[in-house]
Amino acid sequence: MQLSKQIAFHKTMGDPTRIKIVYLLAEESLHVGAIAGKLGLTAPTISHHLTKLKECNLVYSRKEKNTVYYYLNKIVLSHHGDVLHRFAQEEKGDRTMSEKLVKEKQKVKNNFLEKNGRIKSIPAQQKKKLFILEHLVEGLKVGEKYKEKELNEYILQFHEDFATLRREFIIHQFMYRENGIYEVNPKEMWASTKLSE
Repeated sequence: MQLSKQIAFHKTMGDPTRIKIVYLLAEESLHVGAIAGKLGLTAPTISHHLTKLKECNLVYSRKEKNTVYYYLNKIVLSHHGDVLHRFAQEEKGDRTMSEKLVKEKQKVKNNFLEKNGRIKSIPAQQKKKLFILEHLVEGLKVGEKYKEKELNEYILQFHEDFATLRREFIIHQFMYRENGIYEVNPKEMWASTKLSE
């Protein structure tokens, strides 16, 4: 069960330096030297903490010319906060979808899926995209480990842009990736459509 990934995230965030880095990156993207200067620490120390933050998808990097800049993945940060809130607020029996939400999901499927199940286009609107991603992931088995090639072949049944959809699975916590192996997260960890309402 991938509940351990949620626990790992909070353990990673249990370090004061990492919390400070997240705070800085919430304001702007920065390179290692800039973060080190602002926190009064060495570049290798900052690199170590950034590696830990990247492992839980909270931080990502982009190279611009000769400098690597780090960015806060605000979607992942919001998601983990939302998961924790849901764990605290909901009882197990209350995790059923409302009739309205079921109808809304069906309407999105009707608009974005062909009769053969293939995706006409990946929705631009976040909420609709989450509905489609959820629909795709429901065809995968919880607890089974998928190699990247296997996952690509599965996605190709629905859409030719498997790389984008595979990345969206990770970004929105539908799946977890480690050493090129993908695994479906429990539903409690999936990005909530409430975030985009």
